[in-house]
Amino acid sequence: MVSEVFFDIETKKIFDDIEGYNPADLGISIVSIYKRKLDKNLNEIEGKIESFFERDFAKMWPLFVNADRIIGFNSLHFDVPALAPLAPFDFKKLKHFDIMDQIKNALGFRLSLNAVASESLGHSKIDNGLNAVYYWQEHSKESLAKLKKYCEMDVIVTKEVYDYGLKNKQLKYKDKWNTPRILEVDFSYPKTEAAPQMGLF
Repeated sequence: MVSEVFFDIETKKIFDDIEGYNPADLGISIVSIYKRKLDKNLNEIEGKIESFFERDFAKMWPLFVNADRIIGFNSLHFDVPALAPLAPFDFKKLKHFDIMDQIKNALGFRLSLNAVASESLGHSKIDNGLNAVYYWQEHSKESLAKLKKYCEMDVIVTKEVYDYGLKNKQLKYKDKWNTPRILEVDFSYPKTEAAPQMGLF
């Protein structure tokens, strides 16, 4: 049995609103998490998505613990450093798997989630991160519902891109000349990676 967590955060501010480039200074408006279990053939057997506003973060942290892989997109450079100062344990030491890092290591440059999703899946994100900040700042019942939906859909798209790469051992994108390209990837687990961890809770 393998346990995986997909996650994404949205922030209260953008970098133009703060001094420097520390994601932790942006403030976190919401975190969405999809936690699932896979069988020995890496087929999903159960999964659930949940979202947490700041007041509920205490309920969120246990979902990360003991995961065999915590998956995000640009998570090591944005989501993880934003969340780490708030965590009741060393969040950075968990088993993070950043899809963008995998892409950058293979290509030598970054691709956006939209660029990979639109070519690999045939669809992309439903909104953009700047609007997510506006939804938080408006802070109405309707805007917070939009924020929650946007963050959750980012998690779902991230999961679908990951599953596509895991199954097909490739991702698709278009280069700067708009030419379709295929990037070979290996998202498989090393034999020792899925060993159970000691519980932190």
